[in-house]
Amino acid sequence: MIDASLALVAESEFVRPAIDWHAAAPELILLAWGALVTVIDLIWLERSRRFMPSLAGLGFLAALVPVVTLWASDDSVRTMFDGAYVVDKYSLVLKALFLVTGYIIVLISTNYMADGDYYDSEYYQLIAASVLGMLVMTSARDLISIFVAIELVSIPAYLMAAWRKRDLKSNEAGLKYMLMGVFASGILLYGMSLLYGVTGETKLTGIAEQLNSDGRPLLSLAVIFTVIGFGFKVSAVPFHTWAPDTYEGAPTPLTAFLAVASKAAGFVALLSVVLVALPKQSDVVEPLLWILAAVTMTVGNLLAMRQTNIVRMLAYSGVAQAGYMLAPLAVYSIGELNSVAIGGSVASSIVSYLLIYAATNLGAFAVVIAVARKTRSGEIVSYGGLFKYAPGLTVLMTIFLISFAGVPPVGAWLGKLQLFLTVLESQTVAGVVLAVIMAINSVLAAYYYFFIAKQMWFMPVANQDSAPVVIPAPLKLALLLTVALTLAGGLGAFTGIANL
Repeated sequence: MIDASLALVAESEFVRPAIDWHAAAPELILLAWGALVTVIDLIWLERSRRFMPSLAGLGFLAALVPVVTLWASDDSVRTMFDGAYVVDKYSLVLKALFLVTGYIIVLISTNYMADGDYYDSEYYQLIAASVLGMLVMTSARDLISIFVAIELVSIPAYLMAAWRKRDLKSNEAGLKYMLMGVFASGILLYGMSLLYGVTGETKLTGIAEQLNSDGRPLLSLAVIFTVIGFGFKVSAVPFHTWAPDTYEGAPTPLTAFLAVASKAAGFVALLSVVLVALPKQSDVVEPLLWILAAVTMTVGNLLAMRQTNIVRMLAYSGVAQAGYMLAPLAVYSIGELNSVAIGGSVASSIVSYLLIYAATNLGAFAVVIAVARKTRSGEIVSYGGLFKYAPGLTVLMTIFLISFAGVPPVGAWLGKLQLFLTVLESQTVAGVVLAVIMAINSVLAAYYYFFIAKQMWFMPVANQDSAPVVIPAPLKLALLLTVALTLAGGLGAFTGIANL
């Protein structure tokens, strides 16, 4: 009996799956660089503090190199682990988005962290760990790897939200974000477990092949719980309640990171699951996402109009923007579905908007950080008369606000137009009504964006303090990069890239 068992073990000897090292290079480089930064910090301690931002920034740029070479290669789709990990044009665009976002976050964090009583080295290590989770997320086509990637994104963010350790608001932000995040992860995991129970598959393509009309009540419950779990990650109403308090209490660079990268990661996971695993469940997913999109954009804009703090205003603005990006998924059955490589008009419109939204939002938060260095305030009234003593910042912030509002030819107008066209492409009553709701909400949003512009250009200087704003070099570079990307997005530069 023992000999037979040993023979069986020998016959079933583990065979290492084939790995495409070029396709996995961005993740491996970032992982190795994070380990290097950790070792340097352990050896040199405080002496390494001044080098950490530069090392972290170089890590993101180094990981960007294989993304470019993969884009230029002849293989448009590379698969590993029996299709559970896919590197295609969709994932490469998003990997570039996350790496560039990580680099810009390092730039706007450099002086913010150096000027405060913060742990610098650990902060940059956690940023790298969270971005690594985002890179994995873009290529994950399996429920297990998607969930692991989500937790890798989220757990460092919970810690960084409470980074201002002597600030009660920061402590509250971290605690609220963690508790709500853990609760949402539990709901998401329950939904995924039901999907596995119904299909016996964790691979997204396998789930799509197995799903049919059998077990409809249980399947509908699985879809609803899964979508609700992702709703928290993208701050959709009514799962958005953590966002304003967390954004206000967390360090402002981390707020920018959550508003851009973390939200984008949630959309990446939602896109992968909906477009690849659930093409046959549009009768359940589309009505649910229609309601979420309409309510999210409306509630987000109405609450943003009432804010007096610019960070809270940007938080509710981000909620509304999530509603716009959910809209194409409410009509996703028009797209190219059930494919290993994600594509189609739905994915292209959302990814295009994510790229422009990221550049605009990062730029707006960079201006907020620059102005707060002088005013020590986040109140909108503190922007009064900004043009008189910081005309450059005023012009930049105006460009970002116009981009948010979707006014041509700056930034997000083209991305928002693509969202509209994708929704209307469904040629259904639900699609037309949703497009009308999007148009009304765009008008509502213009009110509070232009209210800030009015403060900067026409109101008297707050506190009669006209001393110039001193902007550190890393923050200047971040502002230049974000405004260049925002203007390029308005001219259609991202449309071709995201034509998946």
